[in-house]
Amino acid sequence: MTLQSSISSLVKQLASTQKVTVLSGAGISAESGIPTFRGKEGLWKKYRAQDLATLSSFMKDPKLVWEWYDWRRKIIASKEPNPGHKILAKWENYFPSFVLITQNVDGLHQKAGSQNVLELHGNIWKLRCTQEGTLFENHEVPLKELPPRCPQCGGLLRPHVVWFGESLPTTTLNKAFTESSRCEMMFSIGTSAVVQPAASLPLKAVESGAKVVEINPVSTPVTSYSEFSFRGNAGEILPQIDKKLPSEHL
Repeated sequence: MTLQSSISSLVKQLASTQKVTVLSGAGISAESGIPTFRGKEGLWKKYRAQDLATLSSFMKDPKLVWEWYDWRRKIIASKEPNPGHKILAKWENYFPSFVLITQNVDGLHQKAGSQNVLELHGNIWKLRCTQEGTLFENHEVPLKELPPRCPQCGGLLRPHVVWFGESLPTTTLNKAFTESSRCEMMFSIGTSAVVQPAASLPLKAVESGAKVVEINPVSTPVTSYSEFSFRGNAGEILPQIDKKLPSEHL
């Protein structure tokens, strides 16, 4: 089956689908030029992400960890949502029920206009007080003070992201599994589908009777049970799907 015939077949099903859930991973951000911050492309000075993104590293040297996050924030701030992000934001108003679950912390989905977003790993533009747990949204680039302090109690602020060794936020994760189990169709976009527990979400959807659509340049564990599997980038495939959808949902 050709790409266009596969898209046409998918669109026929999407036109009458009411509940859509999307899981996005680092791949869709990479299309906007954001490095994964792991491996060689994420090497900062002499440190790896695994050396810095831990609670123990933060408690030992919060200034060093914040210098790294400040560097990351500068890179992310210079990037823009790609067509894949924008189509997903558009679909939020197209399908009667649409939920976006992301493993990314860069906020590009929200920058594209998405509002119903479940952030499994947090958000780099939010800071959390280590004393009281208060959340603050902060888009300063660069940050005025390193490490930043809580404006209310003066305690250390940390990035509101999930570090190595930490659990995903329970409420958000539970919502993600609930949405995966109640959807009719689930898109797995730009994720390797190997990092748990997020990797189990598409499988949960299938077990609950949903059909899975994968968009990824390479095959993943999701490929074997996907109804449709497109080899390519979200910024290329999603606009082609959107173009063929009826102007109004059936």
